[in-house]
Amino acid sequence: MESPYKGKRGLKRLWNALFYSWAGLQAAYKNEDAFRQEVMLAVILIPLACFVPASAIGKVLLIGSVLLLLIVELLNSAIEATVDRISLENHSLAKRAKDIGSAAVLLTLFNLALVWGMILYEGLGR
Repeated sequence: MESPYKGKRGLKRLWNALFYSWAGLQAAYKNEDAFRQEVMLAVILIPLACFVPASAIGKVLLIGSVLLLLIVELLNSAIEATVDRISLENHSLAKRAKDIGSAAVLLTLFNLALVWGMILYEGLGR
């Protein structure tokens, strides 16, 4: 059986989606320590990206790497909440799902550090 919310179409669906997305951001900020920490990092890094001596594409990569971290953290939090909703008992598949989500966040952090490091090295080295 499909969700009763699937029946909305057009602008009404987009309007509802905007509020669902906002509610998701609020829930993540309220309930997820890692997301709050990464938002604070974004508050620092995104404005800083505007002042880094880099091309427009370089600045987009700097900001994009920060936004990608937030996106992956949101997905990881959704996976963790779903696994916890199903069961709080220790299970190898639940652990695997959570560990894989955590690994995705870690790789995204490595990506952020690599992008920022290379662009700063290139921009400040000139």
